[in-house]
Amino acid sequence: MISRVLATDVPRHVGARVRVAGWVHRRRELKSVTFLVLRDRSGLVQVVLPEPAGVTEESVVEVEGLVVASDQAPGGAEITEPAITPLSGPVQAPPFDLYRPNLSATLPTILDNAPIALRHPRHRAGFAITAASVAGYRAALDALGFTEVHTPKIVATATESGANVFGIDYFGHRAYLAQSPQFFKQSLVGVFERVYEVGPVFRAEPHDTTRHLAQYTSLDAELGFIADHRDVMAVLREAVAGMVGAIRERAAESVALLGVRLPEVPAEIPAVHFADALKVAGADPDEPDLAPADERALSEWALRTYDSEFLFVTGYPMRKRPFYTHPDPARPQYSNSFDLLFRGVELVTGGQRLHRYDDYLAVLADPEPYAGYLAAFRHGMPPHGGFALGLERWTARLVNAPNIRQTTLFPRDLHRLSP
Repeated sequence: MISRVLATDVPRHVGARVRVAGWVHRRRELKSVTFLVLRDRSGLVQVVLPEPAGVTEESVVEVEGLVVASDQAPGGAEITEPAITPLSGPVQAPPFDLYRPNLSATLPTILDNAPIALRHPRHRAGFAITAASVAGYRAALDALGFTEVHTPKIVATATESGANVFGIDYFGHRAYLAQSPQFFKQSLVGVFERVYEVGPVFRAEPHDTTRHLAQYTSLDAELGFIADHRDVMAVLREAVAGMVGAIRERAAESVALLGVRLPEVPAEIPAVHFADALKVAGADPDEPDLAPADERALSEWALRTYDSEFLFVTGYPMRKRPFYTHPDPARPQYSNSFDLLFRGVELVTGGQRLHRYDDYLAVLADPEPYAGYLAAFRHGMPPHGGFALGLERWTARLVNAPNIRQTTLFPRDLHRLSP
């Protein structure tokens, strides 16, 4: 019995018979010969037949044949003398040609047909980069002594931030889809000291932009026994460096296929205080937040000044940060918080949190809705902080995708609930 060989491994078997299986990616019938290009999870392999094959594009087939060297074939080898066994065939042709270098369809058409569009080598390559990013994130935080956790995505109170929430019927009770694992990961600092999570978050914000989704994947982390937010920033730097390193190691072919320029992560990412950032961006000094144009201007400034594609903006005004944010002891109107900008876009939000029970009572007008959250602080919590990184936005910046939906498998936004 000949075991299955992946397409990219076929050139290693020149002179031997192999069995491959996959989708018919391309069929070319000439007068005296037919070429089938087979696609599997690893790549492409060419099959040569002396007559028409009788299978169409996207048919699933198994092929057994002899491997011979060929400079014109993908990878430098092809399969000859094949025996082809059809496994299944398409009921209808795809809405676009998957064998072409790029999908010739509009973004709505691509998203409407995502299960098929994702088969395209260039389209799926971005998600190989996403997968490598998550692997690198996990490896970096594991090495720093973090514990991976998995928190509920259905919560009883919608209190994490000012963003809108999705309400659901939970066995006759009102409940909500979680906007963030924030409360849970803070509580778990009291258990594990250092925790992280990779999971979905839900934001019912009515934004119909190229950078917002109603559901996205958040890379969260929280750590205890910190001095201030700068300790959190140092951990984030290691996480991002680990992500870039894993992409370089695990997704090199996808990086090459898409022409991705991976960033260099500085040993110390440059930082600018929010008040100074407004001056650099030429923004109104009374603004409580940065506009997208400000983020782009600051990223350009960081590249010119520090040769860095990353920039920390620290000390956002307390009035724009959640109630659990720790103020700057020297300037209480500002916070011990930060955003990380990458290539003109805010990628990460984080900071130091309040950790004393009395401090929470002082900032909450009504602590009752937060009783479950505050329970941990009744029994002693260390100084701590954390961050959250949007995975789809990260990949979009890496591959230079103009729309975040292009780096989301099945986007959920203001208008899209399927497929």
